[in-house]
Amino acid sequence: MYEDLYLNLTDEHVAIKNMVHKFAKEVVRPAAFELDKLQATEVVKSETYWNTLKQAYDLGLNKILIPEAYGGLGLDPLGIHIVLEELGWGSGGFAVSIAVSCIPSVACCIYGSHNEKLIEKFVIPFTEDKEAKFIGCWGITEPDHGSDWVGYEYLDEKVYPKVIAKKDSNKWIISGQKSAWVSNGPIATHCFLFVSTNPKKGMKASGMALVPLNEVKGFSRGKPLEKTGQRALLQGELYFDDVEIPEDWMIVEGEEFFCGAMDSFLATVNAAMGAMFTGVARAAFEEALKYSKERVQGGKLIIEHQTIQQMLFKMFKRVENARYMSRAAMIYNYSNFPPDLKYSIIAKVTATEAAYLNANDAIQIFGGMGLTKETEVEMLWRDARASLIEDGCNETLALNAVNKLKDYDLS
Repeated sequence: MYEDLYLNLTDEHVAIKNMVHKFAKEVVRPAAFELDKLQATEVVKSETYWNTLKQAYDLGLNKILIPEAYGGLGLDPLGIHIVLEELGWGSGGFAVSIAVSCIPSVACCIYGSHNEKLIEKFVIPFTEDKEAKFIGCWGITEPDHGSDWVGYEYLDEKVYPKVIAKKDSNKWIISGQKSAWVSNGPIATHCFLFVSTNPKKGMKASGMALVPLNEVKGFSRGKPLEKTGQRALLQGELYFDDVEIPEDWMIVEGEEFFCGAMDSFLATVNAAMGAMFTGVARAAFEEALKYSKERVQGGKLIIEHQTIQQMLFKMFKRVENARYMSRAAMIYNYSNFPPDLKYSIIAKVTATEAAYLNANDAIQIFGGMGLTKETEVEMLWRDARASLIEDGCNETLALNAVNKLKDYDLS
């Protein structure tokens, strides 16, 4: 396993790194490679898929972002990064699925911690689950609104989400559609749902609600999406037809509260993306390095050729840069409130670009074999390609970060 430049790793850090790496190597990577060849509808029913999730839950990996006081693992930000990187090394798709599953519970801990009933309903059952019966999703993307959510501060008020929640006495009534890109959508039991609470005021006048999908009337879902990469991550539409929830389940509502909550949540998920796709970048590098020590061309191992050496060095450098930046962003933003979104954006963009470029170079080093479904680097390339778009496409994230630099203190 890789050498770690961070000299202050505790015994706990080392132990959890070894444990998650073993799980990623023996369970996650083989499962992802097997599921990659199936149709999405087959993945939903696959024993391999569910056994992998159940083992992740049994190890407690579903609750790494949950505070210890609510049953979480109690990891510090560095420990969280280590876990997410190792999961990403195993499979970017599985890593995203496991991380997204905790989002409704994390949101409840952050924004609804004062409400014991919310904790009892949305957090405790999740932290006690060892069989993957509580699957969370993040209902944010819509057919007409994806990266809009990243730049919501700068959009015209005529632009607003199409999933709308209307207040009716002591309840909210929700109607509209979330797009096919909702991670865990086909299997989720609970949703952290982003809605418009006042369409006349645009994206800023939004709310964040908790919805137990299997308990409410008027909810339905689309079929699992067939897509290029991250096929171990099931995605699909969510439909709400006059779905009623109690007013307490709308945990963030109103422009003033939503804007701050949105930035803090984006900082959390973008930092997590940086950690996971540092793992993908490392996986591509390590596969290429291993192959270069086995493949002979021109009478010698290809690692002896200077062109390959230059490529491997660039790949190695990308991994180390991605880890450094994503760790720094996660440690800072998970330790400070409010977090600084632009650093999480840098982490996400840096790591996902590193993952894609490394996977692309790995295919080149593998040559023709890299183009076949028999090698993992071909899967890694497709998984990495998706990361440049998910959780805010990198170009839009960059614009958001630049807009925040307008207030940069140059004194």
